[in-house]
Amino acid sequence: MANPSSSDFTHLDPSGQPAMVDVSGKGNTYRVAVAESRVYLPALVREQFRNNDIQTRKGAVFQTAIIAGIMAAKKTPDLIPLCHTLLLDGCDVQIHLEEEEAIIRCTVKTTGKTGVEMEALTGASVAALTIYDMCKAFTQEMIIRQTRLISKTGGKQDYGHGG
Repeated sequence: MANPSSSDFTHLDPSGQPAMVDVSGKGNTYRVAVAESRVYLPALVREQFRNNDIQTRKGAVFQTAIIAGIMAAKKTPDLIPLCHTLLLDGCDVQIHLEEEEAIIRCTVKTTGKTGVEMEALTGASVAALTIYDMCKAFTQEMIIRQTRLISKTGGKQDYGHGG
C-alpha cells in the first residue's frame, strides 16, 4: 500500500473521522485468535522459579498474570477506543518458562460478527505487564520483548498457523 487513503482504513469514515466499523450486516461466525507475549527474565528472577511459578510477596506471579490476562481480554473495548464489545466464549492464558523468557499465550474464542485479535493481544500484553509488576522488586531489568498475533481463524481471512 503505497499511499493509503482514508477509505483504506476501516476505522475512518468517508470524511476521515474516527468511526467504529459497522458490522450490522455481517453474520455470526466462530472465531479464534491466539497472541503471544515474551518477557525476558534476568537470572535473579528465574532463580525464584519453583513448581511452575515464581513466588513473590505479592503472590504467585504466573497465576496472577493468567487472571490479569483473562480480565484484560474481557475489558478490551474499554481500553481500545474503536473495538466492539464482544461476548467471549472462552479465554485461555498459558505461561511457561523457556530459557530466559516467560512465554505467554492467550487464546480467545467467540461466535460473532467481528474477530477477537485485539482481545488476545490485550490479554497477552497485560499478562506480560503483570509479570513485570510482580517481579520488579527483584530487578527492573526485565524486558517485554515481543507481543504478536500468532493466528486468527473465522471471518474473511485466516492468519497464521493455529495455536
